[in-house]
Amino acid sequence: MKRRLLLATAATLLATPAFAQTKWDLPAAYPATNYHSVNLQKFADSVKASSGGKLEIVVHPGASLFKAPEIKRAVQTGQAPIGEILVSNFENEDPVYGVDVVPFLASSFPEAKKLWAAQKPVLEKKAAAQGMMVLFAVPWPPQGLYAKKEVNQLSDMKGMKFRAYNRGTSRIAELTGAQPITIQAAELSQALATGKVDSFISSGATGVDSKVWEQLTHFYDTQAWLPKNAVLMNKAAFDKLDPATQKVVLAEAAKAEALGWAEAERLSAGFLETLAKNGMKVQPPSPKLAGEYKELGKKLTAEWLEKAGPDGKAVVDAYNKN
Repeated sequence: MKRRLLLATAATLLATPAFAQTKWDLPAAYPATNYHSVNLQKFADSVKASSGGKLEIVVHPGASLFKAPEIKRAVQTGQAPIGEILVSNFENEDPVYGVDVVPFLASSFPEAKKLWAAQKPVLEKKAAAQGMMVLFAVPWPPQGLYAKKEVNQLSDMKGMKFRAYNRGTSRIAELTGAQPITIQAAELSQALATGKVDSFISSGATGVDSKVWEQLTHFYDTQAWLPKNAVLMNKAAFDKLDPATQKVVLAEAAKAEALGWAEAERLSAGFLETLAKNGMKVQPPSPKLAGEYKELGKKLTAEWLEKAGPDGKAVVDAYNKN
């Protein structure tokens, strides 16, 4: 009887899939249906499959594990071995994090890709000094202006309650006479519903995620900049993986970056179509508004370069050379 029990137990163990040797939590700030989160889940699934179950990454979307501004610190301190950040959220820490939200510096997908190639080595160096690695980055579609009323010139923004999410967007509000109110993506729907904000600059993706048409009426396709999300990894956690699993993580990260960029570009026009189908007035900015934004962009670029110092100049110079 004992022998039969031992044999049965052995057979059961053989039939049961091996559990992952390592399990990582990946905090992210955006809804599970957002293409960034979908891309993260595909990355996690691919890592698990390609590592033979040695590494399992559990994605926690919607700021359910850490709020957006907390994720970088969580990865840095090892509270989370891996996490996704909006890069420009950390411009207060170092201006180089904010280069991709300098208005009109890079306002198309090809330009954004060139800018990332210039920015990445500098960010990798800064991340390494804090015990982290930059795994991959994926852009948001070009940013436009959402508003509850018609905006034909910057003076029309005066007094509006403008959602800001970083230093750059706060500065835009200040220069246009709007009132900057810091709201992260996970809190945007509620802020709109309660009237806490009535305008903001973001992508079509954010508008669709937030069902912005329920409160706002206009979207101006200014194509001001393309911010990026980046996936950071704790270097000590990475070093604990065996070499084969490390190779899997890096290989799948490269695939996730390529897929993410392609998906962002593919979905970009569809987001604006969804806004229009739900009753929003989707249109280009008036010539006056476009011209004023260009001038505003020049001013903000000069301000950013002054703050960013040699690192910032190196990034912009590398970008302009490519």
